[in-house]
Amino acid sequence: MEAILKSNKLLNVCYEIRGPVPERARQMEEDGHRIIKLNIGNLAPFGFDAPEEVVQDVIRNLPAAAGYVDSKGLFPARKAIMHYTQEKGIADVTVDDIYIGNGASELIVMAMQGLLNNGDEVLVPMPDYPLWTAAVSLAGGKPRHYLCDEAQDWMPALDDIRAKITDRTRALVLINPNNPTGALYSDDMLRELIEIARQNDLIIFADEIYDKVLYDGRTHTSIASLADDILFVTFNGLSKNYRACGYRAGWMIVSGNKKIARDYIEGLNILSTMRLCANVPAQYAIQTALGGYQSINDLVRPGGRLARQRDIAHDLITSIPGVSCVKPQAALYMFPKLDPKMYPVVDDQQLILELLQEEKVLLVQGTGFNWHQPDHFRVVFLPQGDDLQDAIARLARFLDGWRKRHGT
Repeated sequence: MEAILKSNKLLNVCYEIRGPVPERARQMEEDGHRIIKLNIGNLAPFGFDAPEEVVQDVIRNLPAAAGYVDSKGLFPARKAIMHYTQEKGIADVTVDDIYIGNGASELIVMAMQGLLNNGDEVLVPMPDYPLWTAAVSLAGGKPRHYLCDEAQDWMPALDDIRAKITDRTRALVLINPNNPTGALYSDDMLRELIEIARQNDLIIFADEIYDKVLYDGRTHTSIASLADDILFVTFNGLSKNYRACGYRAGWMIVSGNKKIARDYIEGLNILSTMRLCANVPAQYAIQTALGGYQSINDLVRPGGRLARQRDIAHDLITSIPGVSCVKPQAALYMFPKLDPKMYPVVDDQQLILELLQEEKVLLVQGTGFNWHQPDHFRVVFLPQGDDLQDAIARLARFLDGWRKRHGT
């Protein structure tokens, strides 16, 4: 029999966060090795528990969660999300403009499938959360990666965005707060991006899943709150702010100039009904999470666990010779740079694999986030301080050995 091949739609789809290097780490764990994992923003294994009130609401409503619900989601959950959009200053959002999904990830894929024809282009940040690139490719589109400028604290390079717009460009993706860099965009930057979208008839897709994971007293502005004459699609969920990654409870909000998007919205409705509904038990967590005490504030305040671990990781990373890093203002990650003169890396995936095998530390290479040079990697600062210090000490030892082996 002939070999059974995967679809050509998957040729440009990759997700290195769970790729071949993590698979090697899994094999090593099965062989009895302890791996320090700084590769994925999965909070529960590091002792970040979902709020107890949220957990109890899911438990108590479980008997009522056995049947299908509205394809867009439970009404009380969507009503709570609507109120949240009002708090964020996003105008004219009704319950019907809100879709609940199995995590924001499902909805991102749905949004691309509903919009793109083969060959349509979407502007995606570089570096990006790789699901965005994968979702565009899977829908038959072409991701066009615009530069986020490390020298400007990872802000989008506006001239690069403008230079990459063509007559096939349909949308601009914004990840704010940013994964993998930890950048947080100013209102002035958001207005510049809106103006680019306005001049070129683009939809803005705003991934705001980390909008409460903010450090040093900073605040987040939803880009959809700054205009109403273009179309915005905003994504959020329980995974990060409420430490409930496994609940798979995310949402998508359509706002702005909905009149011009009636046909697109009809397509979203079709796709929403095709999957019947999102998982129901986790939807019972949404109203309580959004309306209750925001325990994430305790974690990100000065001295809070996340803020403390960010500071530890940044101090240790930047003390390694030849390693620099813009300090994250938000989210759970940092994106350090290796000085190419000291570390002339050709294959950053191989570098990360060697680190894993030699030091039992798991990171993700920068090219896994569609960065264009093999000179970055992402660090997740979720482990407790002692584990972070141990992991980064191992990284420093590995890089010192790597330099000696390569004569730099």
